[in-house]
Amino acid sequence: MSESVDLSNPQQQCEPGPFGDRATVSINLLPFAMLALSAGLAFGVNGGSNGKLIAEAGLAAVAASWMVMILALRRSWEQRPWLGVALLAGLIALMAELVIVNPTFGFFTWTGYIWTFRLVQEERWRAAGIIATAAVTGTSQHGGLPNSTAGGWISWLAVVGINLLAVSVVSWFVRVREREADARQQAIDELTEANEKLEASLRENAGLHAQLVAQAREAGVLDERQRMAREIHDTLAQGLVGIITQLEAAAQAPRSDREWKRHTDAAVELARESLAEARRSVQALQPVPLKQAQLPDALGAVARTWSERSGVPATVTTTGQPRPVGPDIEVALLRTAQEALANVAKHARANRVGLTLSYMDDVVTLDVRDDGTGFAAPLASLRNGGFGLTAMRQRVEGLAGTLEVESEPGAGTTVAASVPAGIAT
Repeated sequence: MSESVDLSNPQQQCEPGPFGDRATVSINLLPFAMLALSAGLAFGVNGGSNGKLIAEAGLAAVAASWMVMILALRRSWEQRPWLGVALLAGLIALMAELVIVNPTFGFFTWTGYIWTFRLVQEERWRAAGIIATAAVTGTSQHGGLPNSTAGGWISWLAVVGINLLAVSVVSWFVRVREREADARQQAIDELTEANEKLEASLRENAGLHAQLVAQAREAGVLDERQRMAREIHDTLAQGLVGIITQLEAAAQAPRSDREWKRHTDAAVELARESLAEARRSVQALQPVPLKQAQLPDALGAVARTWSERSGVPATVTTTGQPRPVGPDIEVALLRTAQEALANVAKHARANRVGLTLSYMDDVVTLDVRDDGTGFAAPLASLRNGGFGLTAMRQRVEGLAGTLEVESEPGAGTTVAASVPAGIAT
């Protein structure tokens, strides 16, 4: 059964096998290969006595075993820096013994630089390992330890110095590479952490977005219900109340009397107007009076129609300079006037009604006053009154306006609505 590898997964591509990745395996095998090469040259080319050959072979075997132990203890010396220093010191000591026995083992001793960088991380111990390896390698290149003459020591020091200079340059490049690798790893770690935070933020934002969408949908449904409730109250409900009032008045008059026909004609006209208003409410269009005229004229038409049906005189006065305002303002003020007049007809038993539309610098106001019986309800009950008053208040306050109701028994009632003129939607 073959194992498949997902090339799109970089972690799976770089995952090492049981002996490490290819680069690690090559680094591990290289010292053994150089030791074998050095031993072969020492045994085959240089020759020597049997005792010397046995010493060389024994030291080579010990060195190979020491390197096997280093690899076996990898987890330990990676976690314990002092163990890496001790293992490196033992290996360099074995290299020195091999070079003293036969300088040909210099082909192997330079691998001490590789072990130094692998086993030691602290700078001072790494420098000590490099100097010791350079001394051993320079000794092999010098042909052995220097003799007691000054020239021998000078030549030996020169060879060791050249080795130190070369390895210092290489060490500098290695250190730069390590710092770059550390910086890249830190950048990768920071980027990974940032990506995780970003993913968490995206998940949180997705949840918040879904919540906001649900809330907006609920708010939209509620607003539409409130709008339809206000429109039904301001059109169908008021129209039905007017129709009932006219039919009740017609029922009390003789059929042959002209008064009976006036009431029935008014009921029919109310039914037609209510039907038209209902259709416009469903389509969210302007009320019929506003579709045919500006707000002052529309209020005048509403007042005249109401007077004809109720028999109570109603006058409309406009102050200030009339100017176009937002359609929502016109609808709110017109519906407020209609509701106020409907309340006068049902409750006030008034003899006259006055409507005043005022255009000021920053607000538009509408006052509806009657001289009816009035009432003595507290302000709290007015704020939580019937749906008609609630609908008026919702319309006006929805435009950042205010609605006030003032009344005293026997002194009539005043409904005052004020809306900022700049609220034009």
